[in-house]
Amino acid sequence: MSAFVWLTILTALRTLARNRMRAGLTMLGIVIGVAAVIAMVSIGEGAKRAVQAQIATMGTNVIMIFPGTTSVSGVRGSQGSAVTLTVSDALDLKKRVPLLVDTAWLKRDVLQIVYGNRNWNTTVSGISLSFLTIRDWSFTSGSPFSQTDVEIAARVALIGQTTVGNLFEPGEEPVGAVIRIKNVPFRVIGVLASKGQSTQGTDQDDVIFIPFSTAERKVFGTSFIGSVGAMYGSTDQAEDLPMAAEQIREVLRARHRLQTEQEDNFTIRTQIDIGKVQEGTSETLTMMLFSIASVSLLVGGIGIMNILLVSVTERTREIGVRMAVGAKRRHIVMQFLIEAMTLSLVGGVLGIVLGVTGAKLTTLIAGWPTIISGNVILLAFFFSLVVGLFFGLYPANKASRLNPIEALRYE
Repeated sequence: MSAFVWLTILTALRTLARNRMRAGLTMLGIVIGVAAVIAMVSIGEGAKRAVQAQIATMGTNVIMIFPGTTSVSGVRGSQGSAVTLTVSDALDLKKRVPLLVDTAWLKRDVLQIVYGNRNWNTTVSGISLSFLTIRDWSFTSGSPFSQTDVEIAARVALIGQTTVGNLFEPGEEPVGAVIRIKNVPFRVIGVLASKGQSTQGTDQDDVIFIPFSTAERKVFGTSFIGSVGAMYGSTDQAEDLPMAAEQIREVLRARHRLQTEQEDNFTIRTQIDIGKVQEGTSETLTMMLFSIASVSLLVGGIGIMNILLVSVTERTREIGVRMAVGAKRRHIVMQFLIEAMTLSLVGGVLGIVLGVTGAKLTTLIAGWPTIISGNVILLAFFFSLVVGLFFGLYPANKASRLNPIEALRYE
């Protein structure tokens, strides 16, 4: 870097140092803007990662099939309002769709559970043996159902962590305890590992699982033997999910004897579908937060331009003297641009410190997940420099276009 550039930088720094309060207030917009961009994007990225973690709790490469929307006397029902899926459907899918590794099914209801002098309303699901494998559900104690339990419709149950907390005393061992579901005694044989909230915001640990055969014969009852509330399938690779979903659709339409003009009476969802919707929402949120935070940077840039315009007026005579002793237009432009860039640079560094601190405090105090990306920090810092350069151009050009004679006469 030439001696002239160094001298210009030192002159600019000395000029800013003479008005520290004004320079500090001018930088405040940049500081807040950079900090807001980093903090908001970190929160958005944290939310996106949290959604990905929630989707992962569904299992590995999972396909979900629900009874579809139907019309009865002109009234449309929601998913699950019609009996359109059966155990036979699930078994046939496993045979006829090569991409499926396994299939599972369940039926659920919200019932009151009693243990000793405690009771709790929770979701009771009758499940097939393969359900726990497809959903990748592990245990903290005990073991899953056996084939014998399913065949004899055994009164055994698996319970989630939230249910344990509401039925049992702290430190009490649930395995081996007898709970009552709809006044039917069930022996707890396993405690499920925690999965947290689902992508819909429901508590996945507030559950009780019992064998599907037991649920159908001894708890729920049914007017249609073999009907299920939902079916699940899994593939070896995530790339196979779209093709497997299409094959499932073809098989089910054939089994349900649906004509070409008829709508599906079932709904198929894959982890990819859910992930796209959730991540799209998160990305929209992140971009919205980034856009809002960027406004602060623009406001900071306007502040820089305003203070430099004031500085041009105040230093008109100084500019005239510099021009009289040989300074060219580019020298004046460079001086004011360096002042603008210095304000942006210092403001950007302070903004980075404030933004990172704010993101960490958000996680610490509010418990929101945040992910601080180096790319976001660089982007915010670069954006602040661009703002300083852009809004410094007009004052710099105005200063360089002053008439030296008139500038020397200026009081």
